Amino acid sequence: MASNPYTQLHRRLLQHYGPQQWWPADGPFEVMVGAVLTQNTAWGNVEKAIANLQAAGALAPEAILSLPEEALAALIRPSGYFNIKARRLRNLCQWYQQHGALAGLQQWETTSLRQALLGVNGVGPETADDILLYAFARPVFVIDSYTRRILSRLGVIQGDEGYESLRQQLEAAFEGDSQAVSIFNELHALIVMHAKEHCRKRPYCEGCPLRSDCVYGDQ
Repeated sequence: MASNPYTQLHRRLLQHYGPQQWWPADGPFEVMVGAVLTQNTAWGNVEKAIANLQAAGALAPEAILSLPEEALAALIRPSGYFNIKARRLRNLCQWYQQHGALAGLQQWETTSLRQALLGVNGVGPETADDILLYAFARPVFVIDSYTRRILSRLGVIQGDEGYESLRQQLEAAFEGDSQAVSIFNELHALIVMHAKEHCRKRPYCEGCPLRSDCVYGDQ
């Protein structure tokens, strides 16, 4: 690919798929809930769980904390691992409330906010970065298995890089760009779309917009 493979990747995927307009949520707190619920499950299952929370009037931190853990787990059952996720949601809501909710947390510098999120039991790097990018509009890129798969097949990375190393490498490619937040927002969504359409575990190469540069496809 080009000397900056990440900007080239963004341009070509955007040209092929168009804007994805992520994250599919009504407000920052719903993004945070979705980021926890989407762990190890498909987004369609998350939508069902969020719909249950909405129907029960429980899509707010105070409401989630007021529910018995068993009742919360029942509501989010469609998302899978519901007992674990119920505890994780409660942990996140307690942390959120203790630090002034959205208004308070928006004042935090990005590195400090990320470190604090990672200190919440059940919030790993990918979940934290989902929240930072889509709830707090911070210039942080989300590394997921789709990102690693696509970049490996393109020959841009080896594939065994650590999460932080790969995240910093990708963010550095857009350093100083005033549109970094919107670029990261779209690029992550576009990567997910491309992984579902073409770069699957068993790839479907016909019509792939990245085919001409794909090392894996050449093999």
